[in-house]
Amino acid sequence: MNNDYKQLLENLLLTVQRENASDLHLSPGRKPIMRVETELIPLANRDVLTKEDTIGILKEVVTEDQLAKVMNIEEIDFAYSFHDELRMRSTAYVQSDGVNITFRVIQEVRELRELNLPQVLEQFTQKEQGLFLVVGPVGQGKSTTMAAMISMINHNRREHIVTIENPIEYLFHDDQSIIDQRAVGIDTKSFETGLKSVFRQDVNVIMVGEMRNPETISTVVTAAETGHLVFSTLHTNNAAQTIDRIVDSFPANQQNQVRTQLAGSLIGIFSQRLIKSQRGGMVPAYELMINTTATANLIREGKTYEINTVIETGAEQGMVDMNKSLVELVQAGHITVEDAYRHSLNPKLLDSMI
Repeated sequence: MNNDYKQLLENLLLTVQRENASDLHLSPGRKPIMRVETELIPLANRDVLTKEDTIGILKEVVTEDQLAKVMNIEEIDFAYSFHDELRMRSTAYVQSDGVNITFRVIQEVRELRELNLPQVLEQFTQKEQGLFLVVGPVGQGKSTTMAAMISMINHNRREHIVTIENPIEYLFHDDQSIIDQRAVGIDTKSFETGLKSVFRQDVNVIMVGEMRNPETISTVVTAAETGHLVFSTLHTNNAAQTIDRIVDSFPANQQNQVRTQLAGSLIGIFSQRLIKSQRGGMVPAYELMINTTATANLIREGKTYEINTVIETGAEQGMVDMNKSLVELVQAGHITVEDAYRHSLNPKLLDSMI
């Protein structure tokens, strides 16, 4: 242990804590950079980091096996806790300039209503089985939303919940439910291995941190088909793209079967964006697709290009169109019209709504 690097990291994390930053980026040849709300802010009072600095810091926070992987040009994800006050999801990887490290602060589990999310999401936490997906680009609060939904189940239902994550992001404490949390690479070899072990146990609710490959997707869908309520995430922009991404990850001769499975097991897809509010903090804009008979038929028939229209006209069933969500944020004074256009996936349609 090198006390100089340990002290450097501690000082940086104290700054992150004091400024309520969400991320800390460490790269050789640059000053440390933190993100506060949407702004990247270099720490002006800090020296430019060297290759030795980032390697030294990495050695303070990972195991020897993890360090060896990074040195072997592998990207690693790991959890790190600072003074039991700041819990972080972290990533380390090698570029031409040396080791790069990102620390992302994980907040306490919050309730759905605290997050300004639609009340209709609560109905999915009451389901007995099915697949619910939370989607969006990196850093848009997917894990936070999913954790809030698991928390609601924990507080209101007597279930056995298992989470499989890489790494574990939020710590849950048993309330009405029993919750087991498994970290990939520590408690289980992979997402697929962890999921398969769940089938041999008395589990009702499963949370999978991310569906990264066809094997995980297939096992997740099977879990939803066999009586489990399953939550997971994907890095996609909306419901239609999510379904296409899942189907396209399989060979052509399996895609019809996957469409049929999705049509039968999917209960909803929630897409979200976090936007800086003019009133301070961040606010979510979102799209919600509920899997009705109409959407299930479109999924089964491969007509995902028609799903956006169903969402736009499905308010009575509880569906929410992203543009409608953006317009409501403009009307409430949270965001500007320019913000709405920047985050809209269909600006032409937004023209008729603003």
